[in-house]
Amino acid sequence: MTVVRLRLTPDPAARHRLEHLFGAAWSLKRALRRDARSRALAFRAGHRRRRTPAETKRLRVRLGLSRDALERAAYRHLDASGHLRHHLSKAVAMHIADEVWTGLERHLFADASGCRQGVPGAGAWWEFTRIPGRARSHTMPRKWETFRLHGTLAGHLAAHRAPGLPEGTTPEEAAALPPGASVLTQPRTVPVPSAPRNWGTKGLWWEHEGPLTLVYAGGPDGCRGDLVVPVRLPQGAGQWPHLLHTLADPEAFHKVDLVRRQDPAEPGGWRYEAHLMVLRPAYVPASTVVRRVQVPTGRRGGVDGNVSNLAVVSAPAEPGPAGGAAVEASPHTAVTSPGLVSSGVVSSKVTLPPDERDRIARRERKRRRRQRALERSRRASNTTQYEPGRRQRKRQRRRQAAGLPPKQVPVPGGPRIARADGRPRRAYRRDTLSGSYRRLRARDAAAAQRIAQSRKTRARQTAGQIVAVHGPNLVIEDCRISGWFRLWGRACARFTPGMLITALDHECRASGGRLLRAATRATALSQHCPCGRRVPKHLSVRTHHCRIEDGGCGLTGDRDLVAAALAAFVHLQDPCDPSTARVDYESSRRVLCAGGPGLPGALSESTAPIPTPGTSTRAGAGTGNAAATPTERRREPRRRNRRVASARRTRTSTAPTPDEPPPPTMGQGAVTPDRHRKRTRLFNKPPPRDLFNRP
Repeated sequence: MTVVRLRLTPDPAARHRLEHLFGAAWSLKRALRRDARSRALAFRAGHRRRRTPAETKRLRVRLGLSRDALERAAYRHLDASGHLRHHLSKAVAMHIADEVWTGLERHLFADASGCRQGVPGAGAWWEFTRIPGRARSHTMPRKWETFRLHGTLAGHLAAHRAPGLPEGTTPEEAAALPPGASVLTQPRTVPVPSAPRNWGTKGLWWEHEGPLTLVYAGGPDGCRGDLVVPVRLPQGAGQWPHLLHTLADPEAFHKVDLVRRQDPAEPGGWRYEAHLMVLRPAYVPASTVVRRVQVPTGRRGGVDGNVSNLAVVSAPAEPGPAGGAAVEASPHTAVTSPGLVSSGVVSSKVTLPPDERDRIARRERKRRRRQRALERSRRASNTTQYEPGRRQRKRQRRRQAAGLPPKQVPVPGGPRIARADGRPRRAYRRDTLSGSYRRLRARDAAAAQRIAQSRKTRARQTAGQIVAVHGPNLVIEDCRISGWFRLWGRACARFTPGMLITALDHECRASGGRLLRAATRATALSQHCPCGRRVPKHLSVRTHHCRIEDGGCGLTGDRDLVAAALAAFVHLQDPCDPSTARVDYESSRRVLCAGGPGLPGALSESTAPIPTPGTSTRAGAGTGNAAATPTERRREPRRRNRRVASARRTRTSTAPTPDEPPPPTMGQGAVTPDRHRKRTRLFNKPPPRDLFNRP
């Protein structure tokens, strides 16, 4: 099955009905959650009556802790409240009760690991974004309750065909157009279609073959007829292969859920969507299918994940002539090179390019400005819950000494008024929020959603390029990414190594391989040389050098690339158990320490440094960006002075001041800026040994 998100374009009357529909559904779900919570608390209090499994089952039946009992409670709420029957049907009430039972079931019964969830709560109105629908019957014709999707893709194309397309263009022909060509021309307010009529009888939506339309019959006591909302499809040709795969056959439509999302650009602040479940496999572009078929399956590779880069090295499964080449990779540059796949050792290093770092910095500044604006708005609307700031108190004392009346503070700058134990005197959820605060919060949530989607897309594209060069059979160290965020949270949030590794695992499985994980205690890849000799290195040393005078092989290269190359020769007795990993030093010595042509270049690629906040370029000063305006040039020195002064005052500064000495060096590798800056310990005990990549 696959799910397609279809955007709805309701007119003012339909939007009003949708708002009332979500309000009624939320009232019913909140009542059911409160019932479930009270029953769960009663079940916990009766521990003396559930000493045996049979007594426990009888107590659950007595308290109504079952799916059927919650559905009957939903029917009673629906019948007892008159206004709910105008909007909700019993089918919708039943599915809402099933969702409440899903959360309650996770509290009553433990999972495979023996853990349970907490007692379910009532939730919040802003978190209620989905009304479940009922699945369509594929055995009885024309039986589909709750939300239905009528119309065809061909009818939608015929009704909203672009002027440049010839009349009679089929969806197959539209999907074959090059990306960028216009297929549809849909107005801002899509007209609402009407049900076809036959000889004056009531219209039947089952015979509708025009544009795609969402239809809901409403509640049993509703007197406003069917709720009809037109659907807006993507107008460009780039999305039409996907639409043709999912919407070409109306008989494959299975279920529709009504979903709303916060969007400050929409009237009312909500954007409505129809999530259609189709009985078809997920759509895969033809280019992705070709790329996954052509992946080099005869290679074995290793991956070394770091805070600010990802190193990948692969070698032929059957060792051939020693040699290799280096491939520079980044989230926005391709790493595929057909001539390199047929060679020996191939290495790639994924880093953030300078323009991407500048874009992330600009995005972070915008986010901080929105957060400051939200805090000011909250303080201005709840002045009695905050103390005045230091300057505001000083001003009040001066006015009091001068005999002037106290002046009201519009935005207090002090801390929130709290009790003796540090808890706020009034909960944040009870604060008064203005309309501008809600709109700004919605814009911030929409921006966060766009950022998350862009990161996922970047990780997916990068993973596809890595597998296309190194093959789907890779090995990576089994490390906890959450521990990295304790030490280098900002760099991890910028590069997102966990998301990239997850996308790489998914791409390996989709290409017929697997991303295996090896325990660091059994392998210690960064502390060994491919010849088998142990070469201890601190985390600040970024260069691997196996000295000949100490009995080594003389191999010199980048620490991350050497560790990734060594991971390519890790074998696991049990692929599901990382602790069974062992390194085949005999094969690694034969392939990596032979000193063939091109091999030193494949293991000596340097890591691109990440600039510290004090030395990073301004937004717009990178390559390919527009030049800064004169206003920005005048304001930049003052910003830099504030940063330097803050770095001098604060011990936990993120950038060294000009008076401080340069970053120290250890061995032959310089300390990276992310690891040189001073940090505050977030835990009392020493960090796990896995964080330092040591056995």
